[in-house]
Amino acid sequence: MTQSSLPAYSTEVAVRFSNVSKWYGEFQVLTDVDLEVRRGEKIVLCGPSGSGKSTLIRCINRLEAHQKGSLNVDDVELTDDARSINQIRRRVGMVFQHFNLFPHLTVLENLTLAPSMVAGMAKNEAEDVAMRFLKRVRIADQAKKYPGQLSGGQQQRVAIARALCMNPKIMLFDEPTSALDPEMVKEVLDTMVELANDGMTMICVTHEMGFARQVADRVIFMDAGRIVETSPPEKFFKSPEHPRAKAFLSQLIH
Repeated sequence: MTQSSLPAYSTEVAVRFSNVSKWYGEFQVLTDVDLEVRRGEKIVLCGPSGSGKSTLIRCINRLEAHQKGSLNVDDVELTDDARSINQIRRRVGMVFQHFNLFPHLTVLENLTLAPSMVAGMAKNEAEDVAMRFLKRVRIADQAKKYPGQLSGGQQQRVAIARALCMNPKIMLFDEPTSALDPEMVKEVLDTMVELANDGMTMICVTHEMGFARQVADRVIFMDAGRIVETSPPEKFFKSPEHPRAKAFLSQLIH
């Protein structure tokens, strides 16, 4: 698949950071971040460890609270208001580095929990939705198993299916393959590529640069809590402008 085969994204803004800053105590982890993500756009965030990538996407569903600036997600401004936070969390799915599945529940039970308890779906409807998404990530045959009986790649695909069960408008991925053995990475990335092809708005923190080349509309490079470069993948990988981006890419190559 080439970059030109990806569907065009909308001109409508799905996520808007305006002068957003965040501190942990006296340490500033995000500094004056300005970023717009369009509906259907695929963004890959990369940069050295500690550059603020994960904090940035965790602000989008208020797992982290920003202290300065404004953050608008799906036409709702994120504040301390619990109703707006819950509203956003229903529209934004997130897949973490570690799978965060409930070990005492089966795969199917993991997927039906939120639709039943949060969205109020009837049990049979929630199970139908869950099975549909388990089929989509090619793991429906594992529905009755417990997470501990699955490989890491299978568990991460379950986590993706779980997020999709809430019918999100935006999907966030925070290093979804970094905890996996190398042979399991491809099956998770293939699932993410399929989501991208379907037009899902996606913001991914990842060091999988092959995935960035294949899927991203834009690559955003962060350093020390700031966005220092943003460009299409072909430009970013061939001729990065910022010295830190050049150093980062040279380390990946060597």
